[in-house]
Amino acid sequence: MAVRKLNPVTPGQRHKIAGTFESITASTPEKSLLKPMTSSGGRNAGGRMTMRYIGGGHKRKYRVIDFKRDKDGIAGVVESIQYDPNRTARIALLVFPDGEKRYMLATNGLKVGQKVETGTGVAPEVGNTLPLSEIPLGTLVHNIELHPSQGGVMARSAGTYAQLTSREGKYAIVKLPSGESRMVLVTCRATVGIVGNTEHNLERSGKAGRSRWLGRRPRVRGVAMNPVDHPMGGGEGRSSGGHPRSRKGLLAKGFKTRAKKKASNRYIVEKRKK
Repeated sequence: MAVRKLNPVTPGQRHKIAGTFESITASTPEKSLLKPMTSSGGRNAGGRMTMRYIGGGHKRKYRVIDFKRDKDGIAGVVESIQYDPNRTARIALLVFPDGEKRYMLATNGLKVGQKVETGTGVAPEVGNTLPLSEIPLGTLVHNIELHPSQGGVMARSAGTYAQLTSREGKYAIVKLPSGESRMVLVTCRATVGIVGNTEHNLERSGKAGRSRWLGRRPRVRGVAMNPVDHPMGGGEGRSSGGHPRSRKGLLAKGFKTRAKKKASNRYIVEKRKK
């Protein structure tokens, strides 16, 4: 995976850094794994705007991804690596001997024709999914479950990974991309390897129009609003606006917003980086 810098033929291309699609081997998705997606524009069932700065965007179809990876004992073959408009990572189409097809997150280094396995007793190789109890310590993993049979919920974005650092009784300690170390049940599953499209973080859109294609409308700064609209609004001229805070008055930039009595606090061994 690489990125390409374009010649500044237009103002929008001057700062644009785009990803390449060299890893993608198929241009059309698998029809049986597509679902329709409706865009809300940030409105609720009553038509009221409940989320700001959402609207427009290109029409998409959802690719049904197998985050559970629960087809045990049957090796799937990677038929193609595809683009997914709904996530930063690439996806891989698996074909099983019984004819079933499933999408999975494309692991970095996954090739077309490669066999991928799931379940207990599986070798801890790139793309394979197995319980944390059977993964060697120090291994980089992604798509980690929080509860057994729930399906992977952690470390799913492009280029992300977590590291299995140790095991203590029925818990494994996993260091997450945020820097947080957390206890997870050893019966939970994870996929070996790093999520593909690792250089996604180097991409630059180059122009505001590309955000509109993604369904993001312009975001207004709090200091540019009136006092009735935001705690940081108002003032003569360009005033700083006071201490940074949200529209509802919740302090930001240093103020801890996590609940002190949150149930999952006891599973956190080391807090995330500041």
